[in-house]
Amino acid sequence: MAVEYRITLDDEHAFNYKIELERNQLSTVQQTSPHPWTRLQHQQCSNCPLRSEEHEYCPTAVDLQTIVEDFGGLPAFKKAWVHVRTSEREYSKMVNLEEGLRSLLGVVMATSACPILAQLKPMAHNHLPFASSNEFALRTISMYLMRELFNARDGKTPDWELSGLTDDFKALQLVNQALWHRIHDACAGDTNLKAFLNFFSMSSSMTYSLETQLQKIRPLVMS
Repeated sequence: MAVEYRITLDDEHAFNYKIELERNQLSTVQQTSPHPWTRLQHQQCSNCPLRSEEHEYCPTAVDLQTIVEDFGGLPAFKKAWVHVRTSEREYSKMVNLEEGLRSLLGVVMATSACPILAQLKPMAHNHLPFASSNEFALRTISMYLMRELFNARDGKTPDWELSGLTDDFKALQLVNQALWHRIHDACAGDTNLKAFLNFFSMSSSMTYSLETQLQKIRPLVMS
């Protein structure tokens, strides 16, 4: 199963990515040797469970390298046609480049070999490009509650108060922040930085204001 992205800037510049959802590395995209900023110990996440003795490079950074190289230096406000194909349907939208990159970065990160980002993989299997903050919150909370339902059916104690969800996103926030610093070291332009900051802000809002997010989506499910 794969998600395909085509980002078209003009008649001469189009970028294609095929993200296999089950993989060890984004080999179909990564074509060059890993750069120094992808080494595991470079801006390593403070909560990273990997050890440099066993992993020379950060798996997520390696997956992102070609995308960072493709769009480094391009303005975030540049318009682009973004076409996305999943196994179920296709999406196409004219967006600012940062919105298209945010969507692409999200699915690449969620399916990387990072043990912490792995918790997002179920959402990648139901990838929704260009998701709003409300859609992101609704999907994330729904997925978490579904997992807790299955835990209850298996005789485990479910977390209906969502305390574990906040803990999960605190861990993700540390990963996002470290990856942002990696990309900052690699980029001369602003596109990747803004796209990543946008992605980071959406997930961090779940950490600091889960109750606020719940109140926003309450009318959507209680009407």
